[in-house]
Amino acid sequence: MLTKKVEEICNRQIEREGFSSNLYLAMASWAETKGMAGIAAWLYAQSDEERGHMLKFIKYVNERGGSAVVPEFKKPPVKYKGIPELFAEVLKHEKFITASISEVLEAAIAEKDHATANWIQWFVKEQVEEEVSVQLILDKISLAGEHGIYFLDRDIMFLRGK
Repeated sequence: MLTKKVEEICNRQIEREGFSSNLYLAMASWAETKGMAGIAAWLYAQSDEERGHMLKFIKYVNERGGSAVVPEFKKPPVKYKGIPELFAEVLKHEKFITASISEVLEAAIAEKDHATANWIQWFVKEQVEEEVSVQLILDKISLAGEHGIYFLDRDIMFLRGK
């Protein structure tokens, strides 16, 4: 059984994972309209993955006797300066989600909810992978420069590491 505090913080995470999915979906649409099908595909896949994370939280909360809440999501930005700025935003957002996952873990520990503390470890590991993946893309952009975006767009799916 989830404590009220753990249930609330998990419901907050449901909103954040859902927003993440919508954010990457908006980014994918923007990239696609700029002729960057590879980058769009990478972002569409990220969007799907974040939706899956939201569903994991929903199912977990419900299975543990809580009530998962599917909230309204705020509208994500729909325009970006360019690919380097877009991926800088992705990394910034992933770091935010990492901090948020850590808050779920901290709440579970404080509430002596060992099941949730154990369950959330999958997300802790996942966030390390997410940040590394995006940092790798930013490193490639830095190495290739603005004129290397074509090659990044062509090869990005090889950088997903999944």
